[in-house]
Order: sequence, then C-alpha cells, then structure tokens
Amino acid sequence: MEKLSYQTLEKLDFQDYLLKDAPEKVLQFGEGNFLRAFVDYFFDLMNEKGGFNGKVVVTQPIAQGLAPMINEQEGLYTLFLRGSENGEKVNRKRVISAISRCLNPYEDYDALMACAENRDLRFIVSNTTEAGIAFDPACKLEDTPPASFPGKLTAFLYKRFQNRLPGFIILSCELIDHNGDELKKCVHQYIDLWGLPSEFAAFVDQENIFCSTLVDRIVPGYPRGEAEAICEELGYQDNLIDTGEVFGFWVIEGPQSIKDELPIDAAGLPVIVVDDVTPYKQRKVRILNGAHTSFIMAAYLAGQDIVRDCMKDEVIHGFMNRTIYDEVIPTLDLPQDNLKQFAADVTERFSNPYVDHQLLSISLNSASKWKARCMPSLLAYAERNNGKLPPCLTFSFAAFIAFYHNGTQKGEACLKAKRSAGGDAYEIKDDEWVLDFFFSHKDDDPETLAKAVIENEKLWDGALQKLPGFTETVIKDLALIAEKGMYEAMRLV
Repeated sequence: MEKLSYQTLEKLDFQDYLLKDAPEKVLQFGEGNFLRAFVDYFFDLMNEKGGFNGKVVVTQPIAQGLAPMINEQEGLYTLFLRGSENGEKVNRKRVISAISRCLNPYEDYDALMACAENRDLRFIVSNTTEAGIAFDPACKLEDTPPASFPGKLTAFLYKRFQNRLPGFIILSCELIDHNGDELKKCVHQYIDLWGLPSEFAAFVDQENIFCSTLVDRIVPGYPRGEAEAICEELGYQDNLIDTGEVFGFWVIEGPQSIKDELPIDAAGLPVIVVDDVTPYKQRKVRILNGAHTSFIMAAYLAGQDIVRDCMKDEVIHGFMNRTIYDEVIPTLDLPQDNLKQFAADVTERFSNPYVDHQLLSISLNSASKWKARCMPSLLAYAERNNGKLPPCLTFSFAAFIAFYHNGTQKGEACLKAKRSAGGDAYEIKDDEWVLDFFFSHKDDDPETLAKAVIENEKLWDGALQKLPGFTETVIKDLALIAEKGMYEAMRLV
C-alpha cells in the first residue's frame, strides 16, 4: 500500500479539496494531535472556503517529534471528526493539506530562523503543553536552539526585528489562564536577561499582538487499534491519522481587526474574536468540566463506569441537568441562550459513541478539580440566592467525600477502595497530602468526617466552612447516601 502523498491521492482520483502550493503564512510551534485536529483543520477550511491561501510551517518544540513522518507524507494526513450531532452518530473524514512541512530546530536551527525572513509569514500558533510557557533562565540567545518555547520565540522575533519586517499575530493555545499574556511576559524576561535593545522591546509590544485564546475540542488522536483497517479502507498508508470530536470552539482575545486577516466568518468556523476570553473560560470550566466533576464520583458509586452510559440513565442524566441548568447557568453572565446551547452541546459530547471516557480516569485529583470547577458555582449560587445552597452541587460534595472515604488501604500513590461492600475495587489518586488526610480520617463517622473535610483550610481556603448551613446539609446528604444508596440518593436530591 502506498504512503499518503499528493501523488498517491492523484492516482486514487481523489476529488476532495487539496491545496498543494501556497505561501507559508503561519508558523506553528507544536505538531501533535491536538493542533492538527483543531487549528490546522480550521486553516484548511479557511483555505477552501475563505480564500486564505496559506500554508502552515510546523516546528517541533522538543527534540523528539513527528517531523520525519510529517515530511514523508508531504504534510498530509487524514482527520476523522466523530461524535453525536442532533442525536445522530457522525464520522466525518477530511484529508488536511494545510501543512507545508515540519522543521526540527534541534537538527536544523537555521531552517527555523530562515522563516523569520519570509514576508508572507503573519501568524504564530503554539501548543507546547501547559508547561511550555515558562521562563528558563538557563536559555541563551546564542543557543541553537534555546531550550524553552518562549526562548525560541524571543530569538525568532529578534531575527524578524533585525530583518526589519512586520511582526505577528500570536495565538497561544496552551491550557493555562491568560496564555498569551504569560507568553509575552516570558518574552520580555528574555529581552531583559539577554540585554536586547529597547528598540526590540518596543517592536515586540507595538508590532505584535499576543492573543490569549481558549480552545475546546477533545482529541483522542491516533486510533491505534483501528489504524490498519482504516488504511485498508482509505487505500493508502497514513501514519498520521488523527481523530477528534465533532464539537470544536476557539475563542481568541484580541482586536476585531484579526478577522480582516483570518477569514473565519467566510469559512463558517466556530471561532470568535472577543475583548475578554474570561466569560468563555468560565463557561467551559463551570459547565463542561464542572458537570464532569459534579456527577462522576456519584455515578461511579451508583454503578456506572463510562460517561456515555451515564447519559442514558435518567437519574444520573437528570442530576447532571439539574446541576447545570438550575445551579450553574444562573451564576454565569453570558446570555442565557448561549449558555443553554453550550449545555446542550455538552450532553451530545458526553454521549459520543466513539469515546469510552472512564469515570475513574476523570476522578484523578478530584479535590483540586472540585475546588476549581464546582466550588465557584456553589459560592456564586449562594451569594445570588440570599445564602440558599444549591442542592445538587452540595450533594456532589457529599459524593466526593463518600468516594474518598471508601479508601481504607494505602497503595502506591493511591488509596485502595471498594465501590460497595464486596464490590469492585478501585483506586483513588490525588496529591499525596490529600490521600494522607483522607486516610487519617478513614474511621470517622459521617459527622466528624464532614466537619474535618470542610474545615481543612488547605483544601478549600476556608471558603466552605464560612457558608451557613453547608456542613449540616453535607452531613444529611452523607446520611441519605448511607441509608438509601448512592443511586436512590441522587434521585431524591
């Protein structure tokens, strides 16, 4: 079977959209599954439907990467977007031709720096993991390349400045808050560390737009178990097959003038440019992530294992809906129609027939997740309702305690627990100090346990113990769980 290439597709009489030759307008730090199923997919659609006519030149952010594989396939790969849409199973296929080539700066640093001389280059995109945007004082300008991504970017911008060419629109996709602002801050730290001229610092500020962005798409990536059968069906060998969910949404914080250069509207993309990404970040964390964290531990103790199956259970799905629509959405400030549509999309995403999302995998580090995803909604609800507690979110806290309290034996970086007396064994995984705390309270009665957890300053910064009636309600919920069982307790909330 021939490897995927433009020539291979020509032999197969491939009729779909392809863009073989176009100027390189985008430099992308990161060649992994996510960017290829998200950003590069969007650029591909902008090429087809918006007349963008631009290629993406990709560079590896670390020494080991996909450059040889990408270049062997001339930047081409097959993307499958899979999921549920309007209740129907969806599996869309598209050959992506947005990428021109992939560079390895650890083998050919000059090739990366030569891109700074390209007058057509206008955008820089990055996704170098959450740890990628960090200042490493060991980096030097003369390194080839500097080890950190911000170090590489600073050197690249300095080369651009020396060539007296315009700056860039920089779109940071790393999963940290204010990613664009944090990246810019690191660049200025390198300017100071390396003693670069003030004129260059002015160029960075005045000629470049550092955009914080919010990205939202689940990308399972290479379908290892299916790849051979998929290639047989495609008629070519593709070692870069990528898969993602159908849903995708990109929020870019920056001036509306960005849309003069990115034809996102003409291409009909789920991409918006806003003054402040914060409300959309809040929406994602509190509705999508908050929904996960608020029901998965209760659902697991009620006998479920996979998110998709929870959506088929009227009690668990009903609990999730009451949490989202009655308790979370009223605390958010985006238009109600917008929030309700996002919530409806969440249900379809959780119902994805192609993703077996294990409840136990989501339960990892649930203490910090509950604090970040659920506690803000709980506190905001109480504040907006004269101290009234949201019943489902409060119950979810009791379920969290019950889930962790089942951990009666120490394991390696975990507590060993059982779903019920004589039931399935499971592992509770969290920070060591969290596990130690719960293990030290394994013999507590429900009232003592609830008070100890709620009054733990390190866990909740004192926010929960100050909430009138919260401790008493959690104790009642724990008693309800003990008396009726988790499933029936969820029904009665």
